Amino acid sequence: MRLRILGCSGGIGGELRTTSMLLDDDVLIDAGTGVGNLSLQELARIDHIFLTHSHMDHVACIPFLLDTVGFQRGRPVTIHAIRETLDILSAHLFNWKLWPDFRKIPDEKQPILRYAPVLIGEPVSLSGGRTITPLPANHVVPAVGYRLDSGAASLVFTGDTTSQDELWIFINKINNLKYLIIESALSDAERELAVISKHLCPSLLAGELAKLRLDPAIYVTHFKPREADLIMAQIEGLVPQRGARRLEQDQVFEF
Repeated sequence: MRLRILGCSGGIGGELRTTSMLLDDDVLIDAGTGVGNLSLQELARIDHIFLTHSHMDHVACIPFLLDTVGFQRGRPVTIHAIRETLDILSAHLFNWKLWPDFRKIPDEKQPILRYAPVLIGEPVSLSGGRTITPLPANHVVPAVGYRLDSGAASLVFTGDTTSQDELWIFINKINNLKYLIIESALSDAERELAVISKHLCPSLLAGELAKLRLDPAIYVTHFKPREADLIMAQIEGLVPQRGARRLEQDQVFEF
């Protein structure tokens, strides 16, 4: 598997793009503004979108992707997400008010878009022996993380989450875990906001990493632009033994 980071910021401006990752050439993990960096040819190859949750910074480019290349394809794009997320998309995005319901375009028998509900802990098998497994997350809307498993190695992306004991039960059972991508959206100066919004900040992140019994390479994502450098400095001071690094746009992971 090859994972390219299209966007990993908690905001936009300049070169900043919100969360999206391209797995090989046919799968998106979330679909924030980073998707806009792909060429038309690259967009047309997307068959699957795995969503962690329904917030705009993770779904913003789905409508434009479908409208731009949906009619060029001979098969629908499949959105994989928990049922609650799919219901939110139906009610608030693909509702003929914000955007057309592409599950009915051109018609219901040959749509541009289809939904595929996922369940926590149940792997989704893709071509090439790839599996993607939803993991528990704890956010202000229903959310999941994902384990991406090539067979040889795994990468875990937590998505947006705050403290979550159940997540680490799943993670600590992954015997081929190579990479962990976890969020810390806010600094400790905004810990109260982190708690309210169900994000991590460096001190909360340190508590979560204390539950990790494995030794993957750790990358931290989703920094709010106004305090990105401060967040990383606080993380380095709290968990220096973990060697956590900042996730970077256009970074590539192979596993």
